[in-house]
Amino acid sequence: TYLLRLINAALNDELFFSIANHTLTVVDVDAIYVKPFETETLLITPGQTTNVILKTKPSYPNATFFMTARPYVTGQGTFDNSTVAGILEYESPPKSLHLSKMFPLFKPILPALNDTSFATNFASKLRSLASAQYPANVPQKVDKHFFFTVGLGTSPCQHNQTCQGPNGTKFAASVNNVSFTMPTTALLQAHFFGQSNGVYTPDFPSSPTIPFNYTGTPPNNTMVINGTKVVVLPFNTSVELVMQDTNILGAESHPLHLHGFNFFVVGQGFGNFDPNKDPAKFNLVDPIERNTVGVPSGGWVAIRFLADNPGVWFTHCHLEVHTSWGLKMAWIVFDGELPTQKLLPPPADLPKC
Repeated sequence: TYLLRLINAALNDELFFSIANHTLTVVDVDAIYVKPFETETLLITPGQTTNVILKTKPSYPNATFFMTARPYVTGQGTFDNSTVAGILEYESPPKSLHLSKMFPLFKPILPALNDTSFATNFASKLRSLASAQYPANVPQKVDKHFFFTVGLGTSPCQHNQTCQGPNGTKFAASVNNVSFTMPTTALLQAHFFGQSNGVYTPDFPSSPTIPFNYTGTPPNNTMVINGTKVVVLPFNTSVELVMQDTNILGAESHPLHLHGFNFFVVGQGFGNFDPNKDPAKFNLVDPIERNTVGVPSGGWVAIRFLADNPGVWFTHCHLEVHTSWGLKMAWIVFDGELPTQKLLPPPADLPKC
């Protein structure tokens, strides 16, 4: 029996992973124990980790098995559809009688590149242990609700440049139609010293300023706005955040990562989130706890977390290209009253930004 620790270190690909002729038992994701379940294939997005138990077979001497991974892709852009492979090899015991018999190389069958039903199925199997020793401390009451649209958009092409977006525009990405502009002064530095003026504004929209049919026909105007906007939270605020994929330039799965916290994935679905019906189906007993979650292609995911870590924390897509296009935003969590609940000052040798 072996424990395999898997991490997706790719920049732009969610990955299916499988070992031929072997069943894997998932026991942990993002350093949190889960209710163990068996699978022949798993899905792991950039930055996510998954620990699995591998039990080897007693009767395959001299056999080799492919371990393979290839992308799960839902967008319309070009991507590398190649399959990466490693080999799991069985050695014969000493003085074995099987040395003369050569076994073939076994190859796994991976899901189709756009198999969203597999992705949904796999995500639905992930549950926290929720035991006395490893409780699932999901916030039962919510202080602040947020609804974020995540997806692509366009920006005007700069003068004297050729851009490859629709109608000669430049591809962009945004949260609530705000494409994040990286500041020249560090946000944490500006926050700690109370010098936010000209660096950021605390007016990130808590919901889309112009609602539309998010998974239906996209609006005619797909231009994003650019800004360095943040959400400000008092210490110990319990947050519920619904992240909704949009159909602008095509629906797409977006692995969203939150810095500074773990969160609980309390619900997900396809189509547009319905605030009147969908919360009744949330899992508040044993939802999976993690730090990166895939927003379903053409769907939504709901998470809850407790803002008990003072500082400045990014939420961003873990597809590098989307983050570079602006699919990110930041939370500022204020200090609490106790000394242990306050942001530490920068170290004396911190290089000035």
